[in-house]
Amino acid sequence: MGPVTRAFRRDRAAHTGVAPPVRSKSGFTLIEVLVVLIVLALAAGVAVIAYDGDERGIATREAQRFAGALEHAATRAQVRSETLGVSAEGGSWRFWRRMPAGDTWLPITDDDVLAPRRLPPTLAIAPALYAGQPLPMDAVVPLRPSGRNEPMSFSLSAAQTRILLAADPLNRVSLSLVDIAPPR
Repeated sequence: MGPVTRAFRRDRAAHTGVAPPVRSKSGFTLIEVLVVLIVLALAAGVAVIAYDGDERGIATREAQRFAGALEHAATRAQVRSETLGVSAEGGSWRFWRRMPAGDTWLPITDDDVLAPRRLPPTLAIAPALYAGQPLPMDAVVPLRPSGRNEPMSFSLSAAQTRILLAADPLNRVSLSLVDIAPPR
């Protein structure tokens, strides 16, 4: 602060009878503290919403995602007159396209809905039944171009929850929630 500014303030205080405000150079104002608290509260709220520790909710969302992808794949097989397949093993699922010549399956890479999906670490998925028969873990379940598929089911499991996904011959997928009782 220059000598002219100090003189101006001193003269103004002398003529008006009001002393210039004294400012402390250390500490924070109440407004600054409140702004910081509001920002921290918003960040904590976002963190709580982002963390979803509800195992049943996570399993249900993943089962709905898989059911939608399964229905989409069955419809795509009909529309494009191609045989598609689905495999589910451990912590992931994948959709396949059968090559017209032979029994070779190639992964589908041109459709975001049918892209391979890795599940959260607490979940596992496995094929259960196809046409009433148990399936091995590495099976590729076919989806025919005719739209007339055999009934099939998959099991999505978490520590306390299991969801059975069942597809009927008309390619409608239903979800059944089965709670697993904790050991006593």
